[in-house]
Amino acid sequence: MRALPVRVDAVLVQAVIAAALSFAHLHDLALAAGQDGWKAWAYPISVDLLLVAAWRRLRSGEAKTAGWCWFLVALMASLGANVATAGLLDLENVPAWLRILVAGWPAVAFLGGTLLAHGAAHPSADPATAPEPPSTAQAPEPTAADVVPPTVTPELPAAAAESASPPSSPVPPALVTLARKVADEHRARTGTDIDTSILRARLGVPMPLAEAITTQLT
Repeated sequence: MRALPVRVDAVLVQAVIAAALSFAHLHDLALAAGQDGWKAWAYPISVDLLLVAAWRRLRSGEAKTAGWCWFLVALMASLGANVATAGLLDLENVPAWLRILVAGWPAVAFLGGTLLAHGAAHPSADPATAPEPPSTAQAPEPTAADVVPPTVTPELPAAAAESASPPSSPVPPALVTLARKVADEHRARTGTDIDTSILRARLGVPMPLAEAITTQLT
């Protein structure tokens, strides 16, 4: 027995039959609601296209909330037409609310299709504002002309350096009085003026302070 060149998918055949029946029900409902001519054929096309756009958004994995919302809207429109044409409504005398729904469907389908087709969940970054990748090129070696020699600070004379040094702290008057008494005792005992080192040892003060006291004793 010769095998068929194309494998027949039963699920695909069933889907085509169901889509054809739903297409016919939507056409009949639109025609009964006053949408005659080509407009009656455009209604089922818009419903099916909205279903396909919502299903593609769900398959992409982006903005599933919007995909499910518009998928349910299109599914209710298709299911409602199937139920309405099954004998629940008098197609010779369609109620006013159904005429309003059918007349407003093109705007709803246009809005849903536009949002599903152009509402990207993750818009690409603007190339004008995208940060530039860091450059891997090495900076050029500085030449001898580019190298600025360090500024040499001129040395100050010794006298200027000494004058620039901060003044010594003032000696307390009580310490000067005590040093004077120590110096008088040393002169009365030895007959000579007291030395700075001896004064520092007797008072127990640092050498700079002893030198400052000595200058005030003279």
